[in-house]
Amino acid sequence: MSAAPDSVLDAISGYMAAGGYVMPPLLLVTVVLWYALGARWVILRRGSKKNVRVLLRRYAEGRAKAPDGIVDQAIVQGLRLARSGRAPLRRYLDDAFAEYHGDIKRYARTITVMVAIAPLLGLLGTVAGMIETFNSLGDMSLFSQSGGIAGGIATALFTTQMGLVVAVPGVICKSLLDRRQHKIEVDLAQIKDLLIAGPHSAQES
Repeated sequence: MSAAPDSVLDAISGYMAAGGYVMPPLLLVTVVLWYALGARWVILRRGSKKNVRVLLRRYAEGRAKAPDGIVDQAIVQGLRLARSGRAPLRRYLDDAFAEYHGDIKRYARTITVMVAIAPLLGLLGTVAGMIETFNSLGDMSLFSQSGGIAGGIATALFTTQMGLVVAVPGVICKSLLDRRQHKIEVDLAQIKDLLIAGPHSAQES
């Protein structure tokens, strides 16, 4: 029963060993990257899929569901400030929405750094593998305890592969999340404009 898990662990450990000293840092980058991507995905929940005008009207009339997402929460908070009669409303809205703008940018820099580091670590492993290969050629040791030419080439290929496997999906996910962030930023700006323009603006279709 335990043969399959053991064989998987052996395969993973063999893969890590084949990549040399660059593999542990690459594994750490992978863990950090996917944690940041997952956390950012959770944070960038817009809430209702309705457009901002419809949501404003529904929340103003008390017909909307409980807020679930950044845009929903911003509308509820914005309406509360607008009804309080505080002036200038723009300043209060900017201060209140600053927290949302901070939240939607969280982990963005971490993801950018990890996506950039992964292929560079892969390249470092490639260089280390090629150095081992040329050293083996210089010593005329086609096979040695450390792997020789075959070991050097394996190190070069494994680390390059691992760097790309980490970076390419990271770039795709980062692009999707950045697009979602931009959409939320546009929605937040529209909420402020509509609230400042007055209740009639939210009633317009």
